[in-house]
Amino acid sequence: MTAPLPRPATRSSASGPESTGDPAILAARTQDDIVVGDRLVRFRWRTRALHWGVALTFLLSLLTGLPIWTPILGWLAYLVGGLQVARWLHPWAGVAFSALLFLQVIEWARQMRMTPADRRFVRLRSFVAYMRWQAHDEEVGKFNGGQKLLFWLSALAALGLLLTGVVLWFPGLFGEGLRQASWLLHDVTFILFTLLIIGHIYLGIVEPGTYGAMIHGTVSRDWARLNHPAWYRDLTRER
Repeated sequence: MTAPLPRPATRSSASGPESTGDPAILAARTQDDIVVGDRLVRFRWRTRALHWGVALTFLLSLLTGLPIWTPILGWLAYLVGGLQVARWLHPWAGVAFSALLFLQVIEWARQMRMTPADRRFVRLRSFVAYMRWQAHDEEVGKFNGGQKLLFWLSALAALGLLLTGVVLWFPGLFGEGLRQASWLLHDVTFILFTLLIIGHIYLGIVEPGTYGAMIHGTVSRDWARLNHPAWYRDLTRER
């Protein structure tokens, strides 16, 4: 009896290749912004690891901060070992989150400079059209204006959370007025930042291919041509 033939590796048309032996995925371990066959490498492994590190430390900061913020969510503290553990862990998680986010700023700062196309994108009418899948700008590069704005707002929010968090962590070193202001700013910043992240997660899930790019590091030519046409043209040299 002859042995059965091996099944061919399959590809996911939206989120990227599923086979870890795919040459594009292998190339994405060390490189980005290159074309490998019918795939475009969008994010190298280091970039993706940094992104997920920021996401996980933010989630831990949120999980440990919410039961401190209000007794209504006090039950969340039991997920990390109790309220005292949450109080001890929260500032350290915040420091880790801030450090990783600032490393991400160093990684992406040059690519996040706003262009005329980005400024058009963030206009209210253009953004609403984008959210309704009614807008397309041929000058959108690797990141669109909304992604760049989110990036800079995240960096600003992380700085605000870190500075106010230090005051709340070591209250004896600061005056009463600064402590009261830090409580207010810390709470307002965390609420607004959490809303931004919820929007970021939503768009990453509903737009096919975006989530897969942060898992595998690669996207299809069709996805790149549709969502980031200027970046696609730069890599493929196609008109």
